Amino acid sequence: MKNMFSLKDKQAVVTGGGSGIGKAIATLFAKQGATVHIIELSEASGADALKEITAAGGKAHVHACNVTIQQDVVNVFNAIGPHHILVNNAGIAHIGKADNTQEADFDRVMNVNVKGVYNCLYASIPQMKAAGGGVITNMASIAAWVGLSDRFVYSTAKGAVMAMTLSVAKDYIKDGIRCNSVSPARVHTPFVDGFLKNNYPGQEAEMFEKLSKSQPIGRMASPDEIASLVLYLSSDEAGFITGTDYPIDGGYIKLNS
Repeated sequence: MKNMFSLKDKQAVVTGGGSGIGKAIATLFAKQGATVHIIELSEASGADALKEITAAGGKAHVHACNVTIQQDVVNVFNAIGPHHILVNNAGIAHIGKADNTQEADFDRVMNVNVKGVYNCLYASIPQMKAAGGGVITNMASIAAWVGLSDRFVYSTAKGAVMAMTLSVAKDYIKDGIRCNSVSPARVHTPFVDGFLKNNYPGQEAEMFEKLSKSQPIGRMASPDEIASLVLYLSSDEAGFITGTDYPIDGGYIKLNS
């Protein structure tokens, strides 16, 4: 019987693969047989993921790179060489509306969440062509669908990611490159715990429950659930899927309207 969702002999690149959703994706990819290239700001940021993957018998490498600097990104992707899978997961968040988001914060989020994705696409696509094709998954968000309150620039950036996904899917379909995006609702990561600790000291449990129940399903997603969807889209079993965004949101978009 065929081993479904196998990534054996595949070279996979995961940006922001050292923690949270990215770490879950990187470890699952390695479990499924891929050699995983984790891109993080520093090698130390990817150390835990690397240790976990290698301890389980998987293959992984960590590359230090700031995705906002194009030449650094090109250098890293050239060092990686031809590869079959790219997951544009690296991103940052920001709280604020249009009239209280400062220019520096707007630029910072757009640089990481939009320019960073562009830089990785720019560097990856020639290497995917050299590999004979591949698959790209961009991390969008329900913010691209509904425009989250107090998340002006984050929603803006994720809308751009979704649009880039459609453009890339159309432009490179004849090169054998598929491109999709994934739009999670809230996911329980260390970032969430840190956010609650810093912004709601003494009220962490109460606010965690409130945020969890904003999803109709009554809880946040786990990073592993997001990783499983990304694995499917990156696998040969999803070979007929391109140019599509996949909400994974506990019913948020459809059932909250």
